[in-house]
Amino acid sequence: MNRRFYATNATYSPSRKLAAVSLDIKGRLLRYYDRSVLECSTSVLENIPVLPGSTLLDVGCADGSLTAEWGEAAHATRVIGIEIFDAIAAQARGRGIEVVSSDLNGTLDLADESVDIVTANQVIEHLHETDGFVRELRRVLRPGGVLVLSTNNLASWHNVAALVVGAQPFPADVSTNPDIGKLVRVNGGDTGGWSSFTHLRIFSYRALKEMMQAHGFVVERIQGIGYYPLPGRLAAKAAATDPRHAAYLTLRCRKPL
Repeated sequence: MNRRFYATNATYSPSRKLAAVSLDIKGRLLRYYDRSVLECSTSVLENIPVLPGSTLLDVGCADGSLTAEWGEAAHATRVIGIEIFDAIAAQARGRGIEVVSSDLNGTLDLADESVDIVTANQVIEHLHETDGFVRELRRVLRPGGVLVLSTNNLASWHNVAALVVGAQPFPADVSTNPDIGKLVRVNGGDTGGWSSFTHLRIFSYRALKEMMQAHGFVVERIQGIGYYPLPGRLAAKAAATDPRHAAYLTLRCRKPL
């Protein structure tokens, strides 16, 4: 709000002021969200090892734009993506990616120990069979293979604040309408049944680490991404200092030899 608002709105009322403030908060949160999502994909890229001649698998590859970038970063000679939606899978194939259609809640249509690197960016939180998913990733990885995974952090401060005031944590959906119970409604209503926008399992820093260790992975690092409501460089510094309360987590782990 500013003086211009008061000067140009003769019918100003407290309710209109509240609505304008709400829109400003929503816009600010969306900007922070967009920046954090971009930083998540960048953090995945930064954690991918360079393995000339390797095979990289991206689960939930969408249109393949990031998958192709990650395959190039790894110097992989074979890049595979898993995508269940045909329309965007076709776009990934157009980028030269070998696309497999598999339900990530079930068995992956890939041979044992057939890939060197697995990437999973903002995927695990949309699955109900998270144990089975992690077991499958370990199965398809060769000994010494690397998994890089990014996901929401349930213990981020903006989720803690929501709980304190009796609201639903932002990434924890209780309905196919992801706005239900949230302090700020940013998604635009019902998604029309299960969709890739519905969050089913949300991890904290500790839960993510222990999940991977329980399935035989060696956790090498967990990196914090974003730190709501802090902006820009301040958020990056806070997330690096305190990843346990960052908005997102990027994990890198390895299958033992």
